[in-house]
Amino acid sequence: MQVQSSNSFAIVGCGLIGARRATTLPPGLLGYACDIDVEKAEELANRYEGCIATDNLNLVLDDARVLAVNVAVANASLAQVTIEAVRRGKHVLAEKPGAISVQEFKQISAATEASGSLVRVGYNLRYHAAFRKVCQLIESEDLGDLMFIRARYGHGGRPGYNREWRADPALSGGGELIDQGVHLIDLARLLMGDFVEIDGHAATYFWDMQVDDNAFLSLRTREGKTAWLQVSCTEWKNLFSFEIYFKHAKLHVEGLGGSYGPERLYYYKMLPEMGPPDTVIFEFPQADRSWTIELEEFLEDIRLNRVPSPGVSEGRKVLEIVERIYQNSGYKF
Repeated sequence: MQVQSSNSFAIVGCGLIGARRATTLPPGLLGYACDIDVEKAEELANRYEGCIATDNLNLVLDDARVLAVNVAVANASLAQVTIEAVRRGKHVLAEKPGAISVQEFKQISAATEASGSLVRVGYNLRYHAAFRKVCQLIESEDLGDLMFIRARYGHGGRPGYNREWRADPALSGGGELIDQGVHLIDLARLLMGDFVEIDGHAATYFWDMQVDDNAFLSLRTREGKTAWLQVSCTEWKNLFSFEIYFKHAKLHVEGLGGSYGPERLYYYKMLPEMGPPDTVIFEFPQADRSWTIELEEFLEDIRLNRVPSPGVSEGRKVLEIVERIYQNSGYKF
């Protein structure tokens, strides 16, 4: 069987996320499905005409027809696979967090500079409908200066959760902070910029595992803007809440669809006399298109040869915060 396209994509890591990424690709573009478990690769490849299943990463990366690779492996292997792909001239969409250490991101950066390949880190929450509307309102409305953010993100695990790969520091690089916490940090950085004061801690309260199941962060910019973030896998009822406070208004994203509840954006606009605000509620009942929009952005990165955002720089800055919190809390991953 031959790869159909001279500009094919490959998916490395054919689990839940790799399979979801495959659905966002234009028809005929998926050339390879690669996984160390070849049965998983075959299961994915069988859904797409002309796609080759393999457990041989070198076969994929040595094929000149492969333009780009989606890396959807366990956290601890993200950087290794990304660097191998970049060194062979492939562009990469790496799933968050993109690496498990700042040092790994330095190695990815060096590889991209040497090869000219582009690397995007898959922080898809940026592309959820509610956050796209947030960015639109910030541009179009008189919200006043942004003062602070308060955000919570969590789930309740499932039986055996503490025996899954995310609970193994050798595979995950950490717990809830490096899993869901990085999304909140990325969103806060998107809206506020760099943080110069990093406080907080991670802890293991409930699950019998070596990684954290809760983390609490207080981040401040040079101007004193604050992001107060909490992530948890002892939430029991899945939760997503992201509140953005401006001098003239508040924006509140609630839910992400599915088990996190309907995705909504509440726009609270302060009145001259203050008191109860004018309230507009935006609802987004449609299917989540964030993965598709993110893929479209990646294709534009490649077409325009532009530096992806979020890319290596953003991924590294998120992990600088993660590492600081883990160090403060006595975790050594």
